[in-house]
Amino acid sequence: MAVGETHFPAMPRIEGLRLGAAMSGIKTAHRRDLVVIEVPEGAAVSGTFTRNAFCAAPVTVAREHLAACATRGTAPRYLVINTGNANAGTGETGLRDARATCTELAGLVDVEATSVLPFSTGVIGETLPMERLLAGLPEALRALDDGPAGWAAAGEGILTTDTRPKGASVTLPLGDETITINGISKGSGMIKPNMATMLGFVATDAAIAPAVLDEVLRGAVDQSFNCITVDGDTSTNDACMLIATGRGAAVNDEHRLAVFREGLQRVMNELAQAIVRDGEGATKFVTLQVDGAVTRDEALDVAFTVAHSPLVKTALAASDANWGRILAAVGRAPVADFDVSRVTIDLGGVRLVEQGGCAPGYTEEAGSEVMAQEEIGIRIDLGRGDRGATVWTTDLTREYVAINADYRS
Repeated sequence: MAVGETHFPAMPRIEGLRLGAAMSGIKTAHRRDLVVIEVPEGAAVSGTFTRNAFCAAPVTVAREHLAACATRGTAPRYLVINTGNANAGTGETGLRDARATCTELAGLVDVEATSVLPFSTGVIGETLPMERLLAGLPEALRALDDGPAGWAAAGEGILTTDTRPKGASVTLPLGDETITINGISKGSGMIKPNMATMLGFVATDAAIAPAVLDEVLRGAVDQSFNCITVDGDTSTNDACMLIATGRGAAVNDEHRLAVFREGLQRVMNELAQAIVRDGEGATKFVTLQVDGAVTRDEALDVAFTVAHSPLVKTALAASDANWGRILAAVGRAPVADFDVSRVTIDLGGVRLVEQGGCAPGYTEEAGSEVMAQEEIGIRIDLGRGDRGATVWTTDLTREYVAINADYRS
């Protein structure tokens, strides 16, 4: 089940970048579950990772290898991603397996092991089936492709409980030249990233300095993947990588940087929203806009309090215009010196709350009409400042419970 129609785009070629996928049978036979991304020499690579204290072994190793590359003034040359097994909560065995994966791939392509970054997603607490994973690496390398087929295979190969692949692409004018930004992501449940998404891989042909790439990535992640939630659970494996191959136009002045930022944000937002639309069991796509806050963090606190309320989410699932649940969630958000008389809440174009209670003129029929829609907007104005934030979320359905109750079976 997913909300709305989305189509995986035919991704333009990014010069120097190739992607390949294999069926290695890590969890399920006859489906792509192992992806290799080849990065050209001279590229710049930046990443953000989960803040979960029980971060997965591949997150630890990827961070170490990214730092090792930075120390010697190079970028990683290969990314390897497996699905079906998170390699999280696996202790020293998991670290050994993540490093062995890098070493095996490095030997096949003649690079340093620290030039390979590992990523995993799937069931937590189980060790990797290393024999099957390593046996699939040559097939993934043989499948490397720099065109739309490579992106499509990789988009499919990183999925777990997702019902569809997620991709986004923009091509932007930069003076007399153009730059392209392509991205794929995966995620459906255990979504409240706190840094990025479950897994996201974005690449551009732009030439951009590593330090600038780091800064731009963090800004884009903060406005996109850090503004989505399905169930309030932060994964052990979250990672979002941004690769700039340097084979295209240079981003070397403020105007070009602004163009690049805008294009990257478009791609990131589309990927982040695609995750919410494909949320486990989701039947509603909900945009929560909070305005009138003192700080952006305050606005986010209110938005996430509403987005994580089981009572709000189940009302959304039932198309029940029970506006009191929204009001109650706003009221328990961690906001000091709340003046409820200044708060307004709108559902679509319908005013629900003002002056501390139900808005005059509100009717159950008007509220129910909005709640029955597949895409719903909720706007909350706190009336205490000029900052705001937007969060995207889903409803909570019986299917979500069923998917997660049966996840390991």
